[in-house]
Amino acid sequence: MNRTVIVGAGTAGVHAAMELRHRGYAGGVLLVGEENHEPYDRPPLSKEFLKPVAEPDTLRLLPAQIARDRGIDLRLGLLVTDIRATAQEVVLSDGSIVGYDHLVLATGARGRPLTVPGADLPGVWGLRRLEEAEALRKALDGADDVLIVGGGFIGLEVAAAVRARGTRVTVVEFLPRVMARVLSPQMARYFTQAHRHRGVEILIGTGVTAVIAGPLGTASAVVLSDGRTIPADVVVVGIGVQPVTELAERAGLHTTDGIVVDGRLRTSDPRIYAVGDCARFDCVVSGRDLRLESIQNAVDQARFVAGQIAAGHRPQADGDAQGSSYAALPWFWSEQYDMKLQIAGVASAEAESVVRGDSASGSFSVCRFQGERLVAVESVNRAKDHLAARKLLTADPARLRRVTRESVANGETALRALLDV
Repeated sequence: MNRTVIVGAGTAGVHAAMELRHRGYAGGVLLVGEENHEPYDRPPLSKEFLKPVAEPDTLRLLPAQIARDRGIDLRLGLLVTDIRATAQEVVLSDGSIVGYDHLVLATGARGRPLTVPGADLPGVWGLRRLEEAEALRKALDGADDVLIVGGGFIGLEVAAAVRARGTRVTVVEFLPRVMARVLSPQMARYFTQAHRHRGVEILIGTGVTAVIAGPLGTASAVVLSDGRTIPADVVVVGIGVQPVTELAERAGLHTTDGIVVDGRLRTSDPRIYAVGDCARFDCVVSGRDLRLESIQNAVDQARFVAGQIAAGHRPQADGDAQGSSYAALPWFWSEQYDMKLQIAGVASAEAESVVRGDSASGSFSVCRFQGERLVAVESVNRAKDHLAARKLLTADPARLRRVTRESVANGETALRALLDV
């Protein structure tokens, strides 16, 4: 037997399969996807896809024909229901049993449900799958008032897409600021003002306690924790995600808010890897235990694991060293209106901020420091800062220590110039 089985046909699973072939892996590659659709790209679902005219073909991540051409056995509409780790087999929902040499769990995450009365009414939408995005887009065509629960990336991206239609939009965020888990107070304040300037009502520090049905039995309003009632014929829920770990748990793998992996992204069973939104790992760059929900992380982890697996089946080449640890720098992005937000690195809530440039210009950066160490850079419409930050944050420690608050504060001095300091 010489086969790698990949569970999950999202970004991480697809890139793992494609990278195995790119690296010359000659064994069998089975990619199992729960949805009936060909693998598709999820980020556009909260952006371009919500426009009045959008085609699913623009989302295609791995067409079936390309999978066949690459020798990837793509099986859709199936679940892996059980892992028989001792026998190195997986059981599929159609009853078939498949053996593996290596197993990659790319099970991703599911939307966190809204658990209030009325949350199951027609007119309340999640946004994690293509069917949800298609149905939401149709609902928006006739909507008068859209209320978005959650002011994270997804919530604000949906707000921007809906507001571009001219529809009234309200965003309700329970935390003290929007995008609180990932952004500095300064950058969060900028995005709040930008949305409000474009007509979005943003309610901070407020929760939803109920969704009210109208005469037709569909959502018509929501009740807030402060007692107010807000009209809403479309309610979009974007309150985070939960890692899909049930399969790993049944197999006895170590899990805690994700499938726990080591430096080589192996689970507690060394023949089983986990990558992407479902994986919890020690981030070498930030020095923190993380589970990241980003395309960059999904792609980089998938490629790393494919390298590990491929290296075991042919002579080692450059970059294939099996003993190396995953050490990619986390970075993220979001597009809202004409604003492109790019974040390099990971900062804690206690990190201090230094602003580069003038926020009023619509092009500036916020550098985050933990003690004396630069740990993250947030940039809006300032791509050069972002690219330089990705190099700075992966520079050798001695060089990074020379990057100070004073050296980054001058917005006229290019960040890339600090690479030569």
